[in-house]
Amino acid sequence: QGQLLAKSWGSLFGGQAGATLQGPIYSFNGRDILTDPLWPRRLAWHGSTPRGGHARRWDCQGWRSSSGTAEGMATALGEGRLLAGHRHNCSTP
Repeated sequence: QGQLLAKSWGSLFGGQAGATLQGPIYSFNGRDILTDPLWPRRLAWHGSTPRGGHARRWDCQGWRSSSGTAEGMATALGEGRLLAGHRHNCSTP
């Protein structure tokens, strides 16, 4: 949509002081996921370590809904540090 999400690549992923996403983030069907009630958990799923490496045990790779116990790294979009990450159940909608 041509809107600025962050001032720099480093502020988006590095978690510089005061780094927060700016403006809306749209789903593929055009909904603003930061305000739309269809998105109750506003998470960015990434499967990465805080330094950007692959978090092999926490990436939901190979997850199947029947297992229900796998966890992956995701960060709340309001945190401002996309790679900060916490483990969340891969079954979380």
